[in-house]
Amino acid sequence: MPELRMLMLTPAPVVETSQGYELDSKFLEGMKLQSSMWPGSFDCLMREGATEIPFGARPYQPETAGFQLHLISEHEEVRPEHLSGYDLIFCSADDKRNFSVPDLARSVGAKVATTLEYNLNTRLRIAFLDQDRNAIRRIYTAAKLVLQEFRRRKFLGKMDAIQANGYPAFEVCKKFDPNTLLFLDNRMTADLYATPEEMQHRRNRLLAGDPLQLVYTGRLEKMKGAHDLVPLALELRSLGVPFMLKIFGTGSLEGQIDNDIAQNNLSENVQRLEPLDFSSELVPYLRSNCDIYVCCHRQSDPSCTYIENMGCGLSVVGYGNEMWSDLQKDSRAGWVSPIGQVKKLAAVIAQIEKSRSDIAHRCELAAAFSKQNSFEALSRARMQHLEDLARSDTN
Repeated sequence: MPELRMLMLTPAPVVETSQGYELDSKFLEGMKLQSSMWPGSFDCLMREGATEIPFGARPYQPETAGFQLHLISEHEEVRPEHLSGYDLIFCSADDKRNFSVPDLARSVGAKVATTLEYNLNTRLRIAFLDQDRNAIRRIYTAAKLVLQEFRRRKFLGKMDAIQANGYPAFEVCKKFDPNTLLFLDNRMTADLYATPEEMQHRRNRLLAGDPLQLVYTGRLEKMKGAHDLVPLALELRSLGVPFMLKIFGTGSLEGQIDNDIAQNNLSENVQRLEPLDFSSELVPYLRSNCDIYVCCHRQSDPSCTYIENMGCGLSVVGYGNEMWSDLQKDSRAGWVSPIGQVKKLAAVIAQIEKSRSDIAHRCELAAAFSKQNSFEALSRARMQHLEDLARSDTN
C-alpha cells in the first residue's frame, strides 16, 4: 500500500532555546509511539509563543522524535500552503483557531479529522471557577463560549471523521458522526502497570486494617477541586477514619493548603509533596504505597489521571461529574459522590473503609479496566481509524 502523509495541528507548547526546541515530554512520548503506528510520514504544525512548559520538557530531536516539526507564529492564520501535499489533516476542535481548517483542507484535496475533549458544560464550569476574573467577566466569558459553541458544532459537522476523548465529548460528537471513536487518553504503557505482586501486597495491607492510603495528584487549583482536600481530611478525622492523604502537586493553592495543614495539626494525616516524574517516580510510588485516588474535579474534563491512577491499581472515589460518573459505570472501579459536597465525600470514604475486601476488589477492577485502555491500545485504535479514513474513497 502507498504511504500516507498526515499533518497534525496541535496546541502543545514549543519553546525555542539556544540548542533548538523543547517540547512537553509527555507529548514527545505520545507522538513517538503514534507516529510509529502510522503508515507514512507524520508532521506537526505548532505555534510559537510559549515561554515555558509546565510539566516537564525535553529537547526535540528530529532523528528520533518520529515526526517533523513545522512552526507558525502565535497568531498566524492557517493557510492552504501549510496544508498542501498531505492526505489527511488532523486537528483539535477545542482550539477555535482551527475552525477554518475543514474548508482549507478540502481546497488542497486533503481529508480532515478532529478530536474533541471538552463539552460546553465543562467550558462553562471552568469559566465560573476562574478566580482571576470578577463575576461580570465570568458572565461575559460564558456568553462568548456559548456563541463560540455554535461555530464549533458547525466545524464538527464538516469533519470526515471524529475522535472523542472521554464520555462527555463522545455524547456531543456522535450527533455529528455515528462512527465517532471514543478513547480515554492516558500515558500508561505496558511496563507501567501494577504487577500481581503489588496488587497482592495492597490487598494484604487493606485486609490487615492498615490506615487507608489516599492520594491526590495534579495541579493545586480551584478548577481541580484542590481546595476541598484539607476540608475532606478534617471531616475524615472527625469521623475517626484511619487514613493518610498524600497530595502531589503545585499551583496557586499550595500555600493555602500548607498553611491549613499546619493550622489544623493535620501533619500526621496529610502531606503535600512536590510533583514527581510520572513514569520513573510517581507511578512506582502509587503502585507500592497507595490504595484510593481521591478526585475532587468539579468539571467533566476527561483527565488522564483517572486511567493512570487506575493502572497503578488504585480504586477511585470522586465527585460525580459527567466523566467520572460514566467511567465508574463502565469500570466499577470506585465510588461516586455529589459534586462539591465534602461531607458526603467523607461519608463515602468512611463507609467503604469498613469494607476492605470491596476496596481491594475495586482496585483489581481498576487495574483491569486501565489495561484494556492502555496507551498502546488507544494509539493503535486511533491511528487505524485515521488510516481507514485516509485510504477511503469518499470525502
